[in-house]
Amino acid sequence: MSDVFHLGLKKADLQGATLAIVPGDPERVKRIAELLDNPVHLASHREFTTWRGEMDGKAVIICSTGIGGPSTSIAVEELAQLGINTFLRIGTTGAIQPHLNVGDVIVTTGSVRLDGASLHFAPMEFPAVADFDCTTALVNTAKEMGSKLHIGVTASSDTFYPGQERYDTVSGRVVSRFQGSMKEWQAMGVLNYEMESATLLTMCTSQGLRAGMVAGVIVNRTQQEIPNAETMAKTESDAIKIALGAARKLI
Repeated sequence: MSDVFHLGLKKADLQGATLAIVPGDPERVKRIAELLDNPVHLASHREFTTWRGEMDGKAVIICSTGIGGPSTSIAVEELAQLGINTFLRIGTTGAIQPHLNVGDVIVTTGSVRLDGASLHFAPMEFPAVADFDCTTALVNTAKEMGSKLHIGVTASSDTFYPGQERYDTVSGRVVSRFQGSMKEWQAMGVLNYEMESATLLTMCTSQGLRAGMVAGVIVNRTQQEIPNAETMAKTESDAIKIALGAARKLI
């Protein structure tokens, strides 16, 4: 019987792990785990797939969060209940600054809270900031790998379409709050959009947990909207390698 509500895990399954790598996509979990020693599938329930591997003889957990803040908050909460205190999110992202290229890597230092789930953990005045040690480990690993690295602020939205000011929808309508918002974020130096970091960073920072975020750029919204599948796979692979290198520095 599981020790937590959704993940289907028992505390013993973690074998003392305190660090988790948390991609959104369940299909990424196995690929990441197989880069570790002794990978073992632990559970799959709904959007949550969990594997355990070993790094330098220490257990590391890889668990998918699904898309968006609400499901991310469930995965993080239940992993924390089981003993995880450090979370490294790995994702893909759409850049909104013209100088960012597909294949570049972004390490997020803080997120614009365009979500709702983070408000369940802290008021809007509380910043969604990444942990310094996690950020430093991600940045140093990316530099060691020779990645084209950008460090800065991410806009983190609950929705893929209106919250990221996309008009190619059934209605073609974006509510007034988000009309012109991408131009404003660009003017403020925001680098990219994604959908989980605001919840993750607010939740962890406000509760004494550590979290960092790395994402590979798969499309630049100032140029096009649809990513190239081949380029997407390589970019995702680079982000995974950075997360694993950072994990080795943090465990």
